[in-house]
Amino acid sequence: MSGKSLLTRRGLIRSGALGAGALVLSGCDKLYSNPAFRGALESAEDLHRASQRLLGREALAREYAASQMSPIFRANGNREVGDPFYKRHLAQAFERWVLTVDGLVRQPLALPLSALRTMPQRTQITRHDCVEGWSAIGKWEGPQLGHVLDMAGLADTARYIVFHCADSFGAARYYESIDLVDAFHPQTILAWRMNDRPLDEAHGAPIRMRVERQLGYKHAKYVMRVEAVASLDGVYGGKGGFWEDSSGYAWYAGI
Repeated sequence: MSGKSLLTRRGLIRSGALGAGALVLSGCDKLYSNPAFRGALESAEDLHRASQRLLGREALAREYAASQMSPIFRANGNREVGDPFYKRHLAQAFERWVLTVDGLVRQPLALPLSALRTMPQRTQITRHDCVEGWSAIGKWEGPQLGHVLDMAGLADTARYIVFHCADSFGAARYYESIDLVDAFHPQTILAWRMNDRPLDEAHGAPIRMRVERQLGYKHAKYVMRVEAVASLDGVYGGKGGFWEDSSGYAWYAGI
């Protein structure tokens, strides 16, 4: 992916050039509801997807030095989870929690947090860009999603990976999805550690996705289940994610 396309995509959320900077930002939905911002972001979607898929499927998002880490890393989305099942696991420091990996796989998995921590780990210091208009640089650690999917063995019909989460917005459960190109990208990890400490609740404990070539809403927190599917039709609202279903966000959020 070229530097020009990086600057263009990120520039839309970091500058006020589209008029979005004048908004009082209380969340992703408010910014994305601005027609000028949404139209510009969506018009760039095909260009950036093509640049990633055709020009650099393995191209890495920029990684930073420890000295460049942000002193404060805001929590995006929900800061707490009301689900009683989640609360019980949180109170037990997730000692009995397991990640379910199923769907179109040859060997469904139930992986405790201890297993995820003992797998080969990837550590990366990257920048999180949120459509609320802020960015932060943080350090993430966890196994690569591709390694976990290889353990489960994807069926030939699998095309997308869906992340089912513990948090909700009203009655709607949060979820997100990516295609297999992003699923097997080396920087796509199941992060359980942030800034050299286990994730706290506000930042998505016990694990959250880091899909470093995508905007912040694709980085699902509180992941409970990873499902391989052939199509996104029939998965919740059918558009591939909570914000995509509820507010018309673009499914592809590459930067």
